[in-house]
Amino acid sequence: MELEDIYRRDLSLLIALQVLVEERSVTLAAKRLHLSQSATSRILARLREMLNDPLFTRVGSQLVPTQFALDSYQQLQQPTSALIQLLTPQQFDPMQCHQSFRIAATDFAMLGLLPFILPTIYQQAPNIKIELVQVRHHELQAQLGVQGIDMAICRNLRPEALVQYQYLGNVGVRCLVAPDHPLADKEMTVADYLAYPHATIAISDGVKALLDDALADYPAREERLRSSQLDCALAMLNQQPLIMTLPDELANIIAQRHRLIAKPLPIVLPALQYSLCWHSRCQTDNAQQWLRQQLSSAAAKLLNQPK
Repeated sequence: MELEDIYRRDLSLLIALQVLVEERSVTLAAKRLHLSQSATSRILARLREMLNDPLFTRVGSQLVPTQFALDSYQQLQQPTSALIQLLTPQQFDPMQCHQSFRIAATDFAMLGLLPFILPTIYQQAPNIKIELVQVRHHELQAQLGVQGIDMAICRNLRPEALVQYQYLGNVGVRCLVAPDHPLADKEMTVADYLAYPHATIAISDGVKALLDDALADYPAREERLRSSQLDCALAMLNQQPLIMTLPDELANIIAQRHRLIAKPLPIVLPALQYSLCWHSRCQTDNAQQWLRQQLSSAAAKLLNQPK
C-alpha cells in the first residue's frame, strides 16, 4: 500500500479500534470517544469492512477481540504514542535542546555583537549547534528560504516577501587612526577627513556605500588600501597616516584591542538600522522562537546602551 492509499483511509477508526480492544464494550468505548452507542457500533462496522476481519465476537455482555484485533492493537501502540507526542504541545527546555541553527550575520554583528551574546546562549542551551555564515543583503530572501538559513542579523535594506523583521537598534559610524596620526589629538573636520588617505574595509555593512553617497559633492578620497579583511588595514595604520571608517561599536572594539584612536566621523550619515530577520517557515518553531528572543533582547541592549 502506498502513502496516497493510506491518506484516503479514515485513520481515526484505528484509534477507535484501540479503545474497543481496551474496553471490550461498545457502551464503554462510546463514553471514552464521546459518541453515542449507535455511532460507535457504526464505527465498528466500518472497521470490520476496512480490515476485513470480524475483530470481535460477543460473549455475554463482553466483546472478545480476535487474534487479528489483538495483533493490530499491539502494532498500533508505537505509532499512536508518537502521534500523541507530536500533537501534544511541548514546553521548550533549552537545556534539552540538541537542534542545529544557521545564522547569517554582517561583519559588525560577528565581531561586535555575537561574541558578547553567544556565551550566555550556550550557558542556557549547551547542546545546540550554531553555524555562522556571511549575510548577503541582496540575496537575503534566498538565504533565509531555499538556502536554509534560520535567521539573520543585518541591516534592513528593503522589505522582503515572507521575511519577518524585528528592529534591534541603530549603529553609527566612527573613524580609526593610529596614535601617532596627525589627527589623533585634534578634532577631525571634513577637510581633514578628505585630506588624508584611507583604508577601506569592504565589509558587509554597507558603510562605504553610505560614505560615497554622503561625499558625492566633495573631492574624491584617496583610497590607498581596499580590503575585505581588517588585518591588512590594521598592519598599515602604523606605517601610513591612514583613516579607517567602521561601524562605531566595531571601531571601539578594534581601538581597544589594537591601541588605536577612535574618533567621530565629521560627516552626518544615515544610521545603520539593524534587525533580526527570519523566514516565515521558522515562525512557530519553539527552539527558533527561543533563540530569536535571546538574540534580539541581548542585541538590543548592546545597540541601545549609552555610548
